[in-house]
Amino acid sequence: MDMHKLKINTFLDKLGSSEPFPGGGGASALAGAIAAELGNMVGSLTVGKKKYADVEEEIKAMMEEMTKISNELTACINKDAEMFAPLAEAYGIPKDDPGRDETLEKCLRDAAATPFEIMELCCKAVELLEDFARKGSRMVTSDAATGAALCKGALMGAAVNVKVNTRLMKDRIYAEDMDVKADRMLEAYCARAEKVFTDYYNK
Repeated sequence: MDMHKLKINTFLDKLGSSEPFPGGGGASALAGAIAAELGNMVGSLTVGKKKYADVEEEIKAMMEEMTKISNELTACINKDAEMFAPLAEAYGIPKDDPGRDETLEKCLRDAAATPFEIMELCCKAVELLEDFARKGSRMVTSDAATGAALCKGALMGAAVNVKVNTRLMKDRIYAEDMDVKADRMLEAYCARAEKVFTDYYNK
């Protein structure tokens, strides 16, 4: 099923059901994509205004990059679901099957890869939201702040979905390396997203 083409009410119904996907990873990807498009909203309401003519070309370039990020995050909704299905099947392999551990390890790596990608994309979105908040129209700075808040949530949700897989991996060196990278992104970019939000909220 093509998750990212579902109507929002259908997606939400499935999210709240007993179906295995979409789940936290897909929800995080969607939140990140919404955050990215809020950045583009700021850009759209800035371009063409005489007051911001000196940053117009820069804003257009930012919007182009943010659109790529949004599209990639949207694609991650499907990717997350696609990676979960083989993992669910792997758990069903009999424990005495000699190939079970190897298959399960590969599926865990694949399942962790998509939320890790979501984190990376959200970090890029936060960087652009910082620029939209600084350079975009003052009339819509609140939308950049909203995007930053959503992006922080998406980062946190994706991080949880990385950890749920890495903690089950037998290759602890691989798992801990991924955990460290996820922790660094979470620490640095949640703080940056929070600053975009508080800089507006505390004005």
